[in-house]
Amino acid sequence: MRSVVVVGAGLIGTSVGLALTARGVTTHLLDRDPRVARAAAALGAGRTGRPRRPADLAVLAVPPGQVARVLAAVQGEELARIYTDVASVKEVPLTHAAEAGCDLARFVGGHPMAGRETSGPEGARRDLFRGRPWVLTPSARSGGEALDTVLELVALCGARPVVMGHREHDRAVALTSHTPHLVASLLAGTLLRGESDELRLAGQGLRDTTRVAAGDPDLWTDILGDNAEAVLTVLDALHGDLSLAREALRDLARGGPTARPDAAARLRAVLERGVRGRARVPTPGRRPAENAPRVPDAAVSGAARVSRPSQMALPQGVRDGVRPVA
Repeated sequence: MRSVVVVGAGLIGTSVGLALTARGVTTHLLDRDPRVARAAAALGAGRTGRPRRPADLAVLAVPPGQVARVLAAVQGEELARIYTDVASVKEVPLTHAAEAGCDLARFVGGHPMAGRETSGPEGARRDLFRGRPWVLTPSARSGGEALDTVLELVALCGARPVVMGHREHDRAVALTSHTPHLVASLLAGTLLRGESDELRLAGQGLRDTTRVAAGDPDLWTDILGDNAEAVLTVLDALHGDLSLAREALRDLARGGPTARPDAAARLRAVLERGVRGRARVPTPGRRPAENAPRVPDAAVSGAARVSRPSQMALPQGVRDGVRPVA
């Protein structure tokens, strides 16, 4: 890969540019705000402006709701031979791209599982993707050249490719990313009711729990809206657990001595579930199996490690699991 165009010079786009330029890839930076592209270029993420001839790859670092429109536009301009995106929702953008008449043979959806709570090029890092999973969601129309090219991008950025179906990806990130962000935002919002003297007691636990709530509200409205059904499923389950905790606390607060042992046991059960669930989160540098029981197939079916692009085989069900339009 010799040349790449990054469309959208925010945190992820600029981090892609930094990683690629460090590997000697000529990287062009485009953004609807030229000042943002110039800021990314000043950090060493590439050069501003379009390439003179079609690049090997265009990386669309735009929100999920903009992927289809931008893909149609840049394909119409022949900006590159192959196209991918980095949006954190996959099924809705793919459906819209198909409806817009995009050439899906030259497109492979992607989502690097890395980020920071800050936005904009200033928060970008060259090593942001190193060792992190980078999900690829090829559709039924994705060509072999497109998949190999995007796999090369992942390797150049130092990430670990994982292939999933679109729905499987969206369900997985609803559980591991989207709902946690929403819950962190809800928790952080309760702090608006606190007095200044109370907030002076805030410790690292609160900072850790609410860190991601600092994310861009416009971007996260787009993300949550495009993955609303999957997020709602997780939120409904969380609502049930929250109700159990609330009822136990109510009984502890209002119940007599005979009610306390039962209520305390119910509250402890909620906390124990949290301990078990937390243990299932993989430790960086280790595979999930080394930490905890395997995630049920229903949650992440179709996932696979990829070694060499030339020997790439899509997991069973990935192509059949996408919508017919794909």
